[in-house]
This record gives sequence, structure tokens and C-alpha cells, in this order.
Amino acid sequence: MKKKHLTATLLLSLLLVSPAIQAQKKLLPAEQEIELKYGADRLGKRQDAAMQKFRDNRLGAFIHWGLYAIPGGEWNGKTYQGAAEWLKSWAKVPSNEWLQLMDQWNPQKFNAKKWAQMAKESGVKYVKITTKHHEGFCLWPSKYSQYTVANTPYKKDILGELVKAYNDAGIDVHFYFSVMDWSHPDWRYKINSEEDSVAFQRFLTFTDNQLKELATRYPTVKDFWFDGTWDASIKQNGWWTAHVERMLKELVPGVTINSRLRADDYGKRHFDSNGHLMGDYESAYERRLPDPVKDLHVTKWDWEACMTIPENQWGYHKDWSLSYVKSPVEVLDRIVHAVSLGGNMAVNFGPQPDGDFRSEEKELSSFIGKWMKKNGECIYACDYAGWAKQDWGYYTRKKDEIYMIVFNLPYSGQLTAKTPKGVQIAEATLLNGQSVKVTEVARNEYNIGIPTQTPNEPFVIKLKIKTSDSPVSKYKEALT
Repeated sequence: MKKKHLTATLLLSLLLVSPAIQAQKKLLPAEQEIELKYGADRLGKRQDAAMQKFRDNRLGAFIHWGLYAIPGGEWNGKTYQGAAEWLKSWAKVPSNEWLQLMDQWNPQKFNAKKWAQMAKESGVKYVKITTKHHEGFCLWPSKYSQYTVANTPYKKDILGELVKAYNDAGIDVHFYFSVMDWSHPDWRYKINSEEDSVAFQRFLTFTDNQLKELATRYPTVKDFWFDGTWDASIKQNGWWTAHVERMLKELVPGVTINSRLRADDYGKRHFDSNGHLMGDYESAYERRLPDPVKDLHVTKWDWEACMTIPENQWGYHKDWSLSYVKSPVEVLDRIVHAVSLGGNMAVNFGPQPDGDFRSEEKELSSFIGKWMKKNGECIYACDYAGWAKQDWGYYTRKKDEIYMIVFNLPYSGQLTAKTPKGVQIAEATLLNGQSVKVTEVARNEYNIGIPTQTPNEPFVIKLKIKTSDSPVSKYKEALT
């Protein structure tokens, strides 16, 4: 009886397994895929001109600026080590008290043209701006909220000034938008009752209106980067995330949408229950990067990483000593790493409450800009090369051009390069045209010489290659 009872229980359990549980598989075979109303709207990468521009830009900046810049991680004399833009949560500040910070919002050193000039000189091709973070304060004069720049001493449309300045400088503008809004009475973390459901539908209508307002007021926007979408309330309303993506793409033809917005019929985020990417690019790489050897699956779709300079901070924090601060070379390493795996990188800046940037951010921006001015051809419009990763640094590729970006000089004085089958290295030069020695050492393996005068910063070697379907080699395969 016990055996029969156990068998019956197992059969019943299998029958009751929901599609959401089945969806834990990364990618189901086509014949086993679950029918979804709100899953991925296509397979593979978008190939239109707007998406290609997003892809070719490769390097961007992220701007986190809001009321949280005013306290800068400190509340009632206590300094909080966590992210400054989450201070309201860390310090358990009621919304009505927090939003009184609007009375102090008057960034007298803010100059949109200077921001745009700094971005241009840093070599970034796009800038993501926090139009509204979790606190609910809007950098544009939204008619759907009282918590906007219009109701501060500053009064002017900061977002509008930035859009114009960046566009005039030839820089694409992306909008960060937090769906989670602590200032709104109808926001819910989870739908627990009919009353919650009714309130949350009002909230979604409010959010629709703000997004339509942004799309129509600033039609040159190139991307919407959503945040604050991880709570159960959004997972329970996957239909709305699919609706928002369609709505924005109708309002702004060519606009790109990040994967963080989306949830499918069963609450699966980023990737639907069949394992297909939702949105136009994966945006889960926050303060981390794919493994350069193991995570080559990322080359199958577009993706973007974003990173902070101090490990803990996005918004302005008064005390950067509370967490590790990356050096300019470490930031550059992460930029190149991302591009070497076919991704974009957005480096974050947290402006001060007065509208200026701290000196460390200016120095970093200058370092990256000077390096990009000399070496940017190995970043812009480049992609995954498909060559075996080596310890000296990274490869990128632009059509038939292979770039070696060298961060770590070996004691041997030689840089190992292992080519795919049928690919030979014919020539190697620095970007200034100076030749470096190429020595074939084994089948599909070469030593690339280090220049006699090595730069005091990461440098780039461009490889000229030739391919053959039936290559001839003097080296024989081992018989084992």
C-alpha cells in the first residue's frame, strides 16, 4: 500500500508541476516550449539600424542624480555605508519627510553644456540619465506628479537641458526609469487583496502616463532602461511589461528597451519561461561581468553591463572611503572586457548636489577619454573575436581586423596568440603603424613581440590575418 501510495503521489506531483517550474530550464527544445502571451517577441538579435547604432556605440556613461545627492549617504548625523540612492530605505525615512529635500534642490553649478562636453571628451557615445529613481522625484516637470524639479527652487527642466546638450554634442540619450516609486500611494510590492489589485492598476496607469510623457516630450530618446521591476507586483502583471515595451516602440520608432523591464505570463524575468531573452538586450550585468572563458553564451544576444566607481555607490555619497574605489585602469579593463565579449559598458557617475562632479570622477573621465582618443578603434563598433582568451588581456574584432588590448606584460617578452583553425597571423602593428615581430611557434599558435618602448598604460596591437579552408602547416598533430 505504501508503494502504491508513493507512486500515486509522484504522478499527482508531476501533473501539478506548473509551467513556471518547467521554465527553470534555460532553454527548452522548440517542441517542448510553453505557449506564452507575454514572452519574447523575437529570437536572436535585432538587426535594424537603431539597434546596430546601440551596439556600435559600445561605451556609455550612467548618471545617477536625484534628491539622494543632498544628504549624500548621511541622515540625522549617521553615515550609511549602503548605496546613497537607497538612503531613504536604509534610514527608514518616511516619504513625506524625504520629499522635503525638494526645498533644498537648487544645483547652482549645474551646467548641461559642461556635462555634455565632459562626456564627449571622455569618449562615451551615449549617456543614461535617471529621469526618476525609486524615491519618485522627477528630473522633468511631469504633470502627473507634484514631486518634480518644477516644484523646487531650481524650477527648470533639468532633463530637457541635458537632452538638448547631449544631442548637440552628438551623444545619444538613454532614459533610466524606476517603475518602483516610493512616493506614490498606489505602489505595491505584492498584490495581496482586491484592494491592492485596484490600487496597483491605478499605479500602472500613472506609470503609463509618465512614460508616454517622456517619450513625447523628448522624442530623440534612444533607449529606456527600466529598474525597480523585481517585486512580486510586477511579476504578477507580466502583461503590463509587454504592453509598455510595445507602447514605447510605437511612440519612438527604433527605441531600445532593456530586459530588466520584462516579466512573462509566469513571472519569469529577463528571459522568458522558454529561455528566450525579453527586451532588446540583457541588462542583468550590474557591477559584474561575464566570465571571459565560461560565459560565451552572452555572444548570442546583445547585452550591456553597468558599473560603479566606488563599489557600493551609484548616487553621490560624501564618503567614498567606505568602499573600494576602482582605479582608472581597472575601469578601463572592465570596459574592454565587456566589448571583448560583445557587450556594452556604461560607467556610472554620481553628481554632487550642487550639480558638479567630484574631482575623482573628472580625473577618471579624462583618463578614459585620452585613452579612447588614441585607441578607440578597438572599442567602437567592435565585437567578440572568437579567439581563445589569453592572460595578457583581451581581443576585440571589427570585421577582419583583430585587436589585442594588452593589460598584463609577461616576463617572457612575448604575447601568446592562438588562432582558430584556418586563421594565420600575417602581420602585427601598433595603432601608430609601428611593426612588432610575429613568430609562429606551433599549429595555430604565435608569439607576438612586445614593442621596445612599452607604453605606461594598456596598449593595442592590430593583427592582419589571412584565412584558408585548407591551411598548410609544417607542424604535425600528435598521435595519441
